[in-house]
Amino acid sequence: MNPARTLIVDLPGPDLTPEEGRFLARHGFGGVCLFARNITTPERTARLVRAIRDALGPDALIATDQEGGAVLRRLDVPHPPTPMGLGALRDPAAAREAGAVAARGLLDLGINWNFAPSLDVNVNPRNPVIGERAFGSDPALVAQLGVAWALGSEAAGVMSAVKHFPGHGDTQVDSHLDLPTVNKSREALEGCEWRPFRAAVQAGVGSVMTAHILYPALDTERPATLSPTVLTGLLRSEWGYEGVVVTDAMDMRAIADRYPGGLGAPLTLAAGADAVLVCGHGELAPHARHLNAIRHALRDGRLTEARLHEALSRLAAAARRFPGARRPYTAADRERDEAQVQQWARAGVTRVGQVPRLPADAEVLLLTPDQPEVGGPYGDSLRGEALAAALRAYFPRLRHADHGVRDVAAARALLEAYPDAPALLATTTRWGLSPAQEELAGLLAARGGLHLALWNPEYARALPLPALVTYGYRPAQLAAVAQALLSGAAPGHLPLAATDL
Repeated sequence: MNPARTLIVDLPGPDLTPEEGRFLARHGFGGVCLFARNITTPERTARLVRAIRDALGPDALIATDQEGGAVLRRLDVPHPPTPMGLGALRDPAAAREAGAVAARGLLDLGINWNFAPSLDVNVNPRNPVIGERAFGSDPALVAQLGVAWALGSEAAGVMSAVKHFPGHGDTQVDSHLDLPTVNKSREALEGCEWRPFRAAVQAGVGSVMTAHILYPALDTERPATLSPTVLTGLLRSEWGYEGVVVTDAMDMRAIADRYPGGLGAPLTLAAGADAVLVCGHGELAPHARHLNAIRHALRDGRLTEARLHEALSRLAAAARRFPGARRPYTAADRERDEAQVQQWARAGVTRVGQVPRLPADAEVLLLTPDQPEVGGPYGDSLRGEALAAALRAYFPRLRHADHGVRDVAAARALLEAYPDAPALLATTTRWGLSPAQEELAGLLAARGGLHLALWNPEYARALPLPALVTYGYRPAQLAAVAQALLSGAAPGHLPLAATDL
């Protein structure tokens, strides 16, 4: 038994160098997780996947995060909508097909494991990292749509990892940066956070990803990723789950700061996990450190060979079920999926308050943040000029000004130069409203402006403006919001309870 098969590692770049290939082959890891830095042209990425399998063997699992919306690693195929955009549709058939759309773009490259979807119930509007990655704030809706999405992916040939068990939706701390705590009783967790995950277990979804979160009602010392009570006691014994349990990335500070040097790896395996996600972000040494920690734990009895054998057996079964043979994404399939993505985007746009229609020949003012920040799982964002260019295709007389976190001088000057023009304030940020956004919202409220909530849907009710909510900023959502401005059609339903704010 090779304990390295329990490790899913990352790589520095878009090609596998000879040194990296030898490193993978020497250790025999179980698979690789690809990030945006690894995914370039289809031909180059498919070659990378082949090289990984040449080094690790045909049963290597190749993973990525193709959630939809803002969390996408492959961008040259139709973009699945954000989960919350699907929540606005309330259509399980659409959710299932969205999972299949994501899978088709991955299996085209030989990627056979998608760390998606999020089954977190977004009940905390101040949650810094989940937000639109959740299907909504209703656990029944999240369960219905999330399981449909996962099963759609798996029917198309890509194993789904529902996350972040046992629930990341009621946190105010990003586990990339620190250890969150959810102080809820078992009864409260059962009624909310656990409902989608129970549904996924009952449906036989292929894998579950753990959360780096402390739940004192279950374990007062160890976060869920490292807790035998959570992974073995609850998930395995009480719920009877037999699929793969994979950790969230062990380099996240919620784990790495408290269990340095790879010490979390044997702890999570002993607790009941089968696969340990280890990210070095350009360095290979962390992978070896985690493997050494596992080997030491096997030697001194902190991790048993029986537990290791169980983990390896589950991973081997998953590789047989989802072999990762490339399935070409034909031009006809892409065209059909792109048309479907655009239709979902139009159907999901949601109106909050009274939103006026704008004529195409109107002189429209657009105010945007100059450089939206990214972080956590998010790899990119929407620049103001890109949004302005997209909207000018529909409103040729559109005028645009950026603003900073506090600097609104250019935005104020534009508003003063065109006092009668309709004004749009676009929020393209995720990590909290800035003083400038709040100031400009007040100015626009006095003159009858409109808010375009293009990322965080919570902002639609946090600012004193009527709003159009898109649940994302990919091209389909930008076209959809422009069409909604022209037509007044915004048929989506905000999948957030009124008490969430």
